[in-house]
Amino acid sequence: MFVDHVIIKVKAGDGGRGCRSFYRDKYSRKGIPDGGDGGKGADIIIKTDRNLYTLLDFKYRGHFIGHNGAHGSGKNKKGKDAEDIVIRVPIGTVVKDAHSQCVLRDLKEDNESFVVALGGKGGLGNRKKEEPTEGQPGEEKEIILDLKLIADAVVVGFPNAGKSTFISAVSNAHPKIAAYPFTTKMPVLGVVDVGDKKIVIADIPGLIEGSSCGKGLGDKFLRHIERTRVLIHMVDMSGVEGRNPVDDYNIINRELKNYSKEVARKRQIIVANKMDLEGAAENLERFRKVVKKKVYPISALKKTGLEELIAAVAERV
Repeated sequence: MFVDHVIIKVKAGDGGRGCRSFYRDKYSRKGIPDGGDGGKGADIIIKTDRNLYTLLDFKYRGHFIGHNGAHGSGKNKKGKDAEDIVIRVPIGTVVKDAHSQCVLRDLKEDNESFVVALGGKGGLGNRKKEEPTEGQPGEEKEIILDLKLIADAVVVGFPNAGKSTFISAVSNAHPKIAAYPFTTKMPVLGVVDVGDKKIVIADIPGLIEGSSCGKGLGDKFLRHIERTRVLIHMVDMSGVEGRNPVDDYNIINRELKNYSKEVARKRQIIVANKMDLEGAAENLERFRKVVKKKVYPISALKKTGLEELIAAVAERV
């Protein structure tokens, strides 16, 4: 199950209490203050992990509470600092404050981390001849984790254009494939080996007219396009769904522009899929006359034309 948006609560640990203690021996008429300071409370740290691809775990655990620092003790002994709590998230996670909607950190690199809630400082003991103090409370926040996939390329197009078949043909991903629209209901990541390099390609749910305004399944996944370098624009060239390939191409570009002008300006590789079906060759000829751009004809099902296409993707990436 793919989860890309969760709200969690975090509470850092409180600082330990400072100690009130006096050292006395047979030579001391008055005790000598020797109360130690309290330990620091646990910080709540968010850290990226390249082995994670979803926020699913947070659906079942939405509260993270750090341990308090230990109290100080006599003989100037400082209380032990509490061990920090590390919350691991996928690369590409945006951390926001749930109340202000302010972005606290946009985590784009592996092992990148930051303290989202600071543990309280320990209280002071009376060793400095002052009254001992209580430890400070740890920070408490409600935060939003919003995952935007980081992929080298993202496949966009209408539902049932053959995107999932393409991903399964060129990578190690195995998305659900069926002969009906909206088979893909969540993003799928595939890794493609190109020589000694690896390219990450994402397949998002199909877009339809009005997706940028919330229509269909693709609208909430459009943000996953923001970080990609290249868009693989896949068009069903067979027309078996009763659609015009040129109209499909223009509609998808219009939805991308309506969502974000920056996304619409990303480099596109235009792919004419299902070239093994009847009528695809004639449609491709008409499509090229209108679009007047480089088009890569393929059949994801028959695995033809894929090498040239992947080489083009690798070159642009």
